[in-house]
Amino acid sequence: MLTTAGALADITGALNALPGTTRVGEEGKLFVRGGAATETKQYLDGLPVQSPYAGAVPNLPARGRFSPLLFKGLVFSTGGYSAEYGQALSAVVALNSTDLAPETQTGVSLMSVGGGLSHVHRWARTSLAVAADYTNLGPYFRLVPQSQAQAFETRGGSVRLVQQVGRYGLLKIYGTVARQTVAATQPDPAPEYAAQGRGVALANANEYLNATFRGPLRRGWILNTGLALTRDDNDVRPGALAVRDVEQSAVARLVLTNDSASTWFNLKVGAEGLAQRYRQTYRPDTAAAATGAAAGAPSVLRTGFEEQRGAVFAESELVLSHRLAGRAGARAEYSALLGRWNAAPRLALAYRLGAHGQLAAAAGYFYQTPTNDLLRFTHNLGFERAQHLQLSYERSAAGRTLRGEVYQKSYAQLVTYDPANFLAASAYCNGGQGYARGFDGFWRDRRSVPRLDYWVSYGYLATVRQYRADPVPAVPTFAARHALSVVAKYWVPKLHTQFGATAAYNSPRAYHDPNQPGYNQARTPSYQDLSLSASYLTHVLGQYTIVNVSASNVLGRANTYGYRYAAAPDASGQYQGVALTPSAPRMLFVGVFISINKKAPGNTEVAPD
Repeated sequence: MLTTAGALADITGALNALPGTTRVGEEGKLFVRGGAATETKQYLDGLPVQSPYAGAVPNLPARGRFSPLLFKGLVFSTGGYSAEYGQALSAVVALNSTDLAPETQTGVSLMSVGGGLSHVHRWARTSLAVAADYTNLGPYFRLVPQSQAQAFETRGGSVRLVQQVGRYGLLKIYGTVARQTVAATQPDPAPEYAAQGRGVALANANEYLNATFRGPLRRGWILNTGLALTRDDNDVRPGALAVRDVEQSAVARLVLTNDSASTWFNLKVGAEGLAQRYRQTYRPDTAAAATGAAAGAPSVLRTGFEEQRGAVFAESELVLSHRLAGRAGARAEYSALLGRWNAAPRLALAYRLGAHGQLAAAAGYFYQTPTNDLLRFTHNLGFERAQHLQLSYERSAAGRTLRGEVYQKSYAQLVTYDPANFLAASAYCNGGQGYARGFDGFWRDRRSVPRLDYWVSYGYLATVRQYRADPVPAVPTFAARHALSVVAKYWVPKLHTQFGATAAYNSPRAYHDPNQPGYNQARTPSYQDLSLSASYLTHVLGQYTIVNVSASNVLGRANTYGYRYAAAPDASGQYQGVALTPSAPRMLFVGVFISINKKAPGNTEVAPD
């Protein structure tokens, strides 16, 4: 992920180069197989993450909260996933953090957009890591002008403890605190903002704590348990108004696994509980009101809810023959806020074709509670639902991997509402439905050309849904019919440098033009991006150092994400609109990463991961 051109060391940025995803540049989040970003759930060491992204304002992409360096691996499932994962209609990202640190060392990061300092100390059975980072895009924005009134600025710190318990047990505790501010001037066709745009500012405060324990019990059972606490505070100032969202949550999980139950099957059972509190305050900006800019602003509006949700699941992996294996499971959830429960059976089969091939199929039901912005107005809603059906083929041999998958996803009970009456609880119901069907293809080759690793991802998507404020079923604005990514990494030993390139293409996305008949009937231009990177390995004063340079959209293509239209027509009867574009056509990043006090000096003859 750190060496994928265009990802800018962001987990989501790297995953967007894989099949099944659509690049939605104005949001920067994961949109999988025609699903909204909220339909993808991230898990950290088995615990669901309530706020996986940093704060963001409209038309500026968000970044993930976690550094890729924290993890030893991840699983990105675009459908048909295990019964242990819930609250995800479209996809799951399961992040697995590193165990005991291999050695004591200090890290220094010097970047064109900020810096960071970290230290990890390793004892025989314990490792403790502390880190602090600061990012300020102000100096960069003075060199490359942007459409932002205040540059993105963030300050954060983290502590991570890993303790071996007994012979095989492992305790992990990870805590992080972050503060973030940003302000932007958004294009707006309304007459009062047409000349200078409409300002929007954000201040975000986030605290997160994750504690997990894994260890063996008697008779072949293994215990995995944990607790995660989150507090996310967003203070948004759109124009002359102020909106503050505060979400607090606690989630606990306990899973028991027995891999020795039988030669032919294992058993996994678990339970999960969530306590959540959400509050939103919508009020006039008093400073703006003093100058008269907030004339006619609405009075203070307070909304919110409290939720307690529980879930249980059971699952077994089965060996049905020497070629056929399966996974059968079920998950049940109950929401105290909704006063409803659901049951979700899931099944997967895999048939081995020779030494290197496999044919697999999966099916199941997946449920999700409505999002916070809906539940703050009414609790008289039900779970949203998706049904997955998919068939895949994979062949992996001699450094090459080929994978293809066809899928069908059927949506039901999606929440819809009347935008003209959105404050009324009666405006909301589970009347929406839709579908997403398509094909995902993936090819990776690490053998044909020495020192070259490349992969090609392609996705075809046909999707229609009636969702949220949609008056009729239509193609959603976040879905592209075709998505293509080509990623390459080439290692040059004589230069101690790895060069990278990522080319991305999305076919035009839908948007609604009120000047034309129909709904979501217009199309944006296609999305195209070519990003380049280089990572140079060296030693500075005997310390292992990586110098990274990356640039996104090097050709400077003017990508358009959509259009924003005025609420009322002008004198000629036309709705005036403005294009939604990136704040700048390119992004250049330079970073120097130094590892101090490593026992081994670091091998500059081996390509970085």
